[in-house]
Amino acid sequence: MQTQTIIENVQPYVNTIVTAAAGVLTAFVLGGLNKLKTKVNVWLEARTTSAQREVIHKVAGEAFALAQTAFKEAGGERKLQEALQYASLTLSSQGIVVSQVELKSAIEKAYLEYKTKTKAVFATEAQPNEEATQAAAKEAVSRLSAKLNDFLAQATAEVTPNTLVRTEPVPISAPAESAQSPVTTE
Repeated sequence: MQTQTIIENVQPYVNTIVTAAAGVLTAFVLGGLNKLKTKVNVWLEARTTSAQREVIHKVAGEAFALAQTAFKEAGGERKLQEALQYASLTLSSQGIVVSQVELKSAIEKAYLEYKTKTKAVFATEAQPNEEATQAAAKEAVSRLSAKLNDFLAQATAEVTPNTLVRTEPVPISAPAESAQSPVTTE
């Protein structure tokens, strides 16, 4: 009986300890979930902002292209205003709110990218391609070969009667150190 009395006396303390431990454990779990929720929200906001930025830059590129083609004769400032208007209307229809400064920056970026690409195209067109270079080199070699043939033909042409021509071969002597004897014809 005494054991049962001890258990009855200790039972409220054990219940209190178990309840407190469960409360502490629950607090840690909820705190962890709250931190996880915060991290997930930050990640989602970053992804949404990134996706929105992509849309903003695509729309800015479209706005620049529209202004460049539809308002060819207009000045740069008018083109910019038309591009801003188009981009602003398009983005607001998609529920994306952007400041005018941010939108202008995106359109200016599209303009600079266009200028860079057109300069690269002009630079590429200005450089001769490999086939044209090879054709020019072949032509130069062909002309040089023709001139060389003309020169050799002139050098080996028949000698005119006024020129002295030796018909007898002249012996060529070898250097003094050589053990060979001079070549002579009989």
